[in-house]
Amino acid sequence: MSTTKNIANHLRHIHSGVNWTWSNYKDQLADITWQQATTKIYNLNTIATLVQHIHYYMPAIITVLEGGKLEASDKASFNLPPITSAEEWSNLQTRLFNDAEKLASLIEDLPEENLWKIFSEEKYGSYYRNLSGLIEHHHYHLGQIVVIKKILTEQEALKKVK
Repeated sequence: MSTTKNIANHLRHIHSGVNWTWSNYKDQLADITWQQATTKIYNLNTIATLVQHIHYYMPAIITVLEGGKLEASDKASFNLPPITSAEEWSNLQTRLFNDAEKLASLIEDLPEENLWKIFSEEKYGSYYRNLSGLIEHHHYHLGQIVVIKKILTEQEALKKVK
């Protein structure tokens, strides 16, 4: 299997499959309500904000893979309009999963030799660096979501006991 197909599968598996962490976004987000997703714990980002943040970079990379210019800002990656309903929470998740699949398909079709070419600008390094970095970034924030979800669950259980 080619490197690009392996990267594409790795991206798919962090979103909805079996991977080396035995955790993925689809499973972890499945039972989170919009109220839980928007609940602030300590000074951490909310689960919804983290989902927005990881999703933000995928359309930017998709644009580059489709021949466009990279237009993304780290500051803008945390901008999330208020979520006030189950439908809005569901829509955010749908965008995440749809763009993950679209990006994976584009990566699969990427010629292998392009992995070592400059991604957009030299300061960003190679396509490989950006694609593998995106997956690492997704794993990092998935871990945060798992911890926040556990804290929320524990806090809700304690409220029921009182």
